[in-house]
Amino acid sequence: MLTKLQKKDEKGFTLIELMIVIAIIGILAAIAIPQFAAYRQRAYVSALESDAHSFANAQEAYYADNDTYCSTTGTLMQATYGAELSNNTIPTIIGANAVSFSMTMVDSLHGSLTVTYLSDQGGIQ
Repeated sequence: MLTKLQKKDEKGFTLIELMIVIAIIGILAAIAIPQFAAYRQRAYVSALESDAHSFANAQEAYYADNDTYCSTTGTLMQATYGAELSNNTIPTIIGANAVSFSMTMVDSLHGSLTVTYLSDQGGIQ
């Protein structure tokens, strides 16, 4: 008489089969995680570039009213000029005069991500 442990037709996975499945999942995760991190960084940079273009448009609106570029970010963020930012963007106007302006956009959560906009050199650098 056979006991439950001695049955030959039991269903289930062997330890080797489970280890192979876990190894395959680990390999797929090792490939996917760096790709996802690069994707996120590109998204953050795109948001900074969008904010830089928004501020550049606000600078041009300010220039149309005052014949000079604005040197303060607060003025550009007023409703009159309409500069809008993403949640984590910190704008800094480096220089502004009657003919050109330059500014940087920094992601406050990822301080190493910076976009520089130079009006006299055609935009984002």
